[in-house]
Amino acid sequence: MEHVEFNKDLIEFLNSSPTPWHAVSTMKSRLDAAGFQQLDERDDWSLDRNRGYYVIRNGSSIVAFRTGNKDVSTSGIRMVGAHTDSPCLKVKPNPELRRKGYFQLGVEVYGGVLLNPWFDRDLSLAGRVTLLDEAGEVQDVLVDFRKPVAFIPSLAIHLDREANSNRSINAQTDLPPVLMQVPEDDTTSFADLLSQQVAAESGIKARKILGYELSFYDAQQAEFVGLRNDFVASARMDNLLSCYIGLQSLIHTSGDEAALLVCNDHEEVGSMSAEGAQGPFLTAVLDRWCGAGKARAIAHSMMISADNAHGVHPNYLDRHDENHGPVLNQGPVIKVNHNQRYATNSRSAALYRHISDELGLPHQTFVVRSDMGCGSTIGPLTAGNLGVTTLDIGVPQFGMHSIRELIGAEDGFTLFRVLAEFMQREKVF
Repeated sequence: MEHVEFNKDLIEFLNSSPTPWHAVSTMKSRLDAAGFQQLDERDDWSLDRNRGYYVIRNGSSIVAFRTGNKDVSTSGIRMVGAHTDSPCLKVKPNPELRRKGYFQLGVEVYGGVLLNPWFDRDLSLAGRVTLLDEAGEVQDVLVDFRKPVAFIPSLAIHLDREANSNRSINAQTDLPPVLMQVPEDDTTSFADLLSQQVAAESGIKARKILGYELSFYDAQQAEFVGLRNDFVASARMDNLLSCYIGLQSLIHTSGDEAALLVCNDHEEVGSMSAEGAQGPFLTAVLDRWCGAGKARAIAHSMMISADNAHGVHPNYLDRHDENHGPVLNQGPVIKVNHNQRYATNSRSAALYRHISDELGLPHQTFVVRSDMGCGSTIGPLTAGNLGVTTLDIGVPQFGMHSIRELIGAEDGFTLFRVLAEFMQREKVF
């Protein structure tokens, strides 16, 4: 597999995954095709060696693993972690707004959204709907309107002369998207619109919409960008890119060694949930897989937490430490923070650098400026919960948390090659 083929498949993955639920559904389909078996947390498990399994929680988080052909308590597990969620605008429970004949929906800001780029974009809508069907059964259904169905118009500069120098965004009043025009006596509910969409997509007739978790997203599809296709642009690059890289690594590894991929939801809002990295999901899976040998297995294991990094912006060079400014297409970025905002230590970084050097592949290092705060990710949370040696790494990108983000076309494939080798490494620690 070369990087062009890799990126074409990445683009397909991104386009089919507008929400965490769709991303997990896409990963499930690919794991099924690769011969992995789904496990249910409500059932007893009987795990065989040299097999692939996966577990889904809440439809939005997934743990997939290969059992390998050795005693896991002495061989350890080669783990990769990522997250399925991205900052976005989510529809409120009672969202209908009618103003001057325009039908709008109230939205809640999810995560640290860079809000300005959401204006004047063609927006679609997707997520999970929970409904009562005609048979009286409650079920979950995924929906994706796919086409542009909404728009958040900017206020014209003629009506705000300071727009380019002093405009701020009020999330309550400025962000409700416009979906359509309606007569003054219109009584259409959002639930009515959802029922119609569910029927059109799945053929299921909803007796009643009981709940939903829906997000607006950029309807523009992922695509190569640049005169020489040096870049790939997409929504949700943070962090579906890492989910895709981890998935491909797990599928393509030899399977001789025990290896695992965890993709958690809710990283962008702190990870404290049943399916988040601060929750018990991964620990519960490891308890059932490793049994009494779990502590020994963890001592032989390593986690690589993959989440995109800040590439040095050519227009804002002063926002990076002068010796730690990652450049797109010059390799994945090892993230270091001695205050433990990243879990990287000298041992975990050394193993990655060693594998990368063996393969003749580039790598970079990021340290935040000493006068700026540092972000974080699931790495420290997982390291703290499990006690596992951890590395934080990521592909460098522009526009993190924007509605559309940009990566170098070579870096994702580079990280895939290293992680695939890591997952079949005979000895980690």
